[in-house]
Amino acid sequence: MNRSLSVALKYGLFIAGSLIAYFLILKLFNLHNNIWLRLANGLFMAAGIYFSIKYYKFKFNSEFSYVDGFKTGLLTGFIATGIFVVFMAVYMFHLDPEFPETVLRGWFDDTGQGAGLLILIILMEGLASTAVLTLMFMQIFKKSQHVGQQEDLIDNSPKLK
Repeated sequence: MNRSLSVALKYGLFIAGSLIAYFLILKLFNLHNNIWLRLANGLFMAAGIYFSIKYYKFKFNSEFSYVDGFKTGLLTGFIATGIFVVFMAVYMFHLDPEFPETVLRGWFDDTGQGAGLLILIILMEGLASTAVLTLMFMQIFKKSQHVGQQEDLIDNSPKLK
């Protein structure tokens, strides 16, 4: 299996599990209708993508490139988003069909297409945050091209003439 994919799958499943658990905990306390609490989803996504890229760089440091880290971050977020969207679709269409109408009531007059619209919103949020977070974290993890910032580029051994 591709190295980026194996790391992304591991962390993507972790993020998706965290998002699902967080949603179910909110549901348990009847807070799942509060859309502002969904901001914490971004924290779960950010932490998962950050640690997936960090783990990939730690594990394959000598072969780590910007493209590898970027690919790992994107795959991680896309996997997590896909799993969470499937969970939310099952939840909204089968377990709690009134949920989308309750959440969207403040936004739209006609909530007849609520579940489909909410699924699309969740998908777009997940994909957009994945791209932005991956670009942001790769600025931290990329290998610097500046000589003074990479210890392995500086040869401090005495030169023999």
